[in-house]
Amino acid sequence: MQRDELDGWLRLALTPQLGPVAARKLLGAFGLPDAIFAQGEAALAEAVGSALAQSLRQPPDGFEAQLEATLSWLAQDPARRQVLTLADADYPAALLTTEDPPLMLYRMGRVGTTPQRALAVVGSRNATPQGLQNARRFSRTFAEAGVTVVSGLALGIDGAAHEGALDGAAPEAVATIAVVGTGLDRVYPKRHLELAHRIAERGMIVSEYPIGTPPLAANFPRRNRLIAALGQGTLVVEAALQSGSLITARLAAELGREVFAIPGSIHSPHARGCHALLRQGAKLVESAQDVLEDLRFVLPAASPAASEEEEAEGEDAPAGDPLLAAMGYDPIGLDALIERTGIPASRLSARLLELELAGEIARLPGGLYQRQASA
Repeated sequence: MQRDELDGWLRLALTPQLGPVAARKLLGAFGLPDAIFAQGEAALAEAVGSALAQSLRQPPDGFEAQLEATLSWLAQDPARRQVLTLADADYPAALLTTEDPPLMLYRMGRVGTTPQRALAVVGSRNATPQGLQNARRFSRTFAEAGVTVVSGLALGIDGAAHEGALDGAAPEAVATIAVVGTGLDRVYPKRHLELAHRIAERGMIVSEYPIGTPPLAANFPRRNRLIAALGQGTLVVEAALQSGSLITARLAAELGREVFAIPGSIHSPHARGCHALLRQGAKLVESAQDVLEDLRFVLPAASPAASEEEEAEGEDAPAGDPLLAAMGYDPIGLDALIERTGIPASRLSARLLELELAGEIARLPGGLYQRQASA
């Protein structure tokens, strides 16, 4: 993008109080930003009112610094950094189905490749070990089938989904797309810095926010509409009743996309959001193949089974007893618990007996254990 072109679009996007609806109205009335800024105040006022017309007559505060910062960011890696506008042929067609597609879209990574098939995978930040494992395994299978996994780079389910996609994707594929709520010169949360670098190498990071934008709380729910739009469907792995994941699912349904949900234990607060979606008409899935078949995506060839369980990061597990956190809410065997916790079998068995006698867990047929609901 040339400096003059970027100048016009960036000025339009940063004009105070000018929302996307008014900006598109101006574009429809006058054409490209250069033509908009060439209009007199009377013509602008007729289109968007006198207050906005006055704002449009002069560059926003700090505009030159923002322009230079954006040009500098692009120049650091021109082949892998990109700013798209609504006027660009490469602007993602899927985003045009939203009510307010971003005027500008910042992309970093494999920007020269447009994924043909994509699926949003979202869920709780405070995920259970089982939820993290489900997100990772499902996403790996999707990637093996050539489906790009779209998520939000948050802790918990989002991070596990990106990891699974990176594990399963072919070397030349766009493995995963992270839609973020900051400028692309920043990574949030900082614990995902290394993951973000890997996504930029083998996938794409996308934002509608200008370079330098910090992690403002209001930006994250708003970016969910882009996650929903970029996927041909949305899978919710785990979610509380009040969560951003349910917002994403609702937005996907409003766009006519399929919504899928993984059921969980009736005792788990992490399953209540998914169960609510199922009652509202989301499709219940028990395997990644269920989703692939419903969307008529080609199924992957059979691959060797992964290890029975994957170690979950303590920061993503529920608070409280570490062993109960590692169990999650689904039935689990002794071997899997040993792998998750690293506790020797003899000590683990003794601890399980203590929890059973205390009524915290129940012993099930087949040598399985399950966490009990709190009284």
